[in-house]
Amino acid sequence: MQIDEKHLTEIALAAAKAAGQEILKIYESTDLGLKYKADESPLTKADLAAHQKISEFLVNTQLPVLSEEGKNIPFKERKDWDIFWMVDPLDGTKEFVKKNGEFTVNIALIKNGVPVMGVVYAPVLDWMYWGNSQGAWKTDEIGATIKLLHKGDKLVETIVASRSHLSIETQEVIDQYPGAEVISMGSSLKFMLLADNKAQLYPRFAPTMEWDTAAAHAILRALGYEIKKVTANEPLAYNKENLLNPWFIAS
Repeated sequence: MQIDEKHLTEIALAAAKAAGQEILKIYESTDLGLKYKADESPLTKADLAAHQKISEFLVNTQLPVLSEEGKNIPFKERKDWDIFWMVDPLDGTKEFVKKNGEFTVNIALIKNGVPVMGVVYAPVLDWMYWGNSQGAWKTDEIGATIKLLHKGDKLVETIVASRSHLSIETQEVIDQYPGAEVISMGSSLKFMLLADNKAQLYPRFAPTMEWDTAAAHAILRALGYEIKKVTANEPLAYNKENLLNPWFIAS
């Protein structure tokens, strides 16, 4: 299936920005509508509002959508999708509840199991990252857009780690680089530290879902980075029957 990458990128950017505006309305209110799912992960009004807003944009593309806050789509139905949207309307709900600003809107385009375009938007910081076959860019809080470039540093000077999920295995990787600085951060902003050339390594030995990584993965791929499974020298795959990611290292 042929796609208009430029047009779909523009739609994803607009959807992420609009979702971010919906999130901020709730973020700045006194009622977050906090509930907990069956797996004890948090859910707020903002997750649902962002999902609804993104859906309004993506429906016109006539491509299937797999969203964390959408309906559960059986594998037998989605296994034949050659191209679709993968969405996390609010990545970092724990950070949203803590009100530390470290959460994002993630929208990715998946083609044959590979993330080929991605948008990551941090509403509080007003940072927008995106990447596709033409490269990767960032727009900052003053509206300046820069093209991101991978410096190709082989020396690991800075390692990024999860603020909420620092496991023993992750610490063991960090210990292999005794001189490296460790930065902790929430949501997909961890990956964007690599995109910004502020870190060189992100080991993750804790659970993530495909929608947690897909958009950032597309941006990193556009820069020549990769997110590989710890157990095999191959990249994360998408639209698996089980949407849980294996442990990985982004570098």
